[in-house]
Amino acid sequence: MPGFVDVTKGVNYSFLDAGQGNITEYLELLTGLPVLIDNDSSLIALAELRLGGVRNRQNAMVVNIGWGIGLGMVLNGSLFRGESGFAGEFSHIPLFTNNKICNCGKMGCLETETSLSVIAEKAIAGIREGRTTQMKGLSLDNLEETFKKIMDAAVKGDKYAVELVSQAAYHIGRGVAILIHILNPGLIVLSGRGALAGRLWMAPIQQALNEHCIPKIAENIEIMISPLGYDAERLGAAALVMEHFDEKKFLRKGQNR
Repeated sequence: MPGFVDVTKGVNYSFLDAGQGNITEYLELLTGLPVLIDNDSSLIALAELRLGGVRNRQNAMVVNIGWGIGLGMVLNGSLFRGESGFAGEFSHIPLFTNNKICNCGKMGCLETETSLSVIAEKAIAGIREGRTTQMKGLSLDNLEETFKKIMDAAVKGDKYAVELVSQAAYHIGRGVAILIHILNPGLIVLSGRGALAGRLWMAPIQQALNEHCIPKIAENIEIMISPLGYDAERLGAAALVMEHFDEKKFLRKGQNR
């Protein structure tokens, strides 16, 4: 799930108020099944750690390019959640003085210039202003379809679509430069919906790193597109279940470990 998820208490402080707030207990009562919740970007990082590009790596940042710009952090070979479980709110690094209010209520967050929904808004506005493009039928009422059209156009070389992706990628690279200076990871994995654009993200992000990173710190950084693609979040959910499979609530009554 997106939002501020406390995996221990079973609470999402951003969405889905379920009475006392414990979503897992609420869903368990409804379904009769054991339930786990986690942040979507953390699950994507878990999928990469167990099944994808982060296997056998100690320190990696997994950037979830989606309706926001999420982050899952693998430090010392384990998923890092932070003191309260809210680590990785990459979307809300204050990078811009653009007077745009973010969904979090603050201004100038990374998300306000880089998320897929912002790319869609810019694409629609540009088309209305007469920008030359093969993209047609874009609508904010169906963001999923609009996003697929933009990514498909970009992959096929549509100049305006490539420009939109490149602008967002450069700004993501600025944010990644901050992560590199603070955490010194060995690997950056680009994952989530946006990863469907593939290598189009790479050059602008590398350009940003060249401009904003101290060369010695960034010299051994590897950047890759997720090998798991669009399935990373679902695979992360499966990995989460497997990691908790031996817990008491997952065992049938009378079953031994």
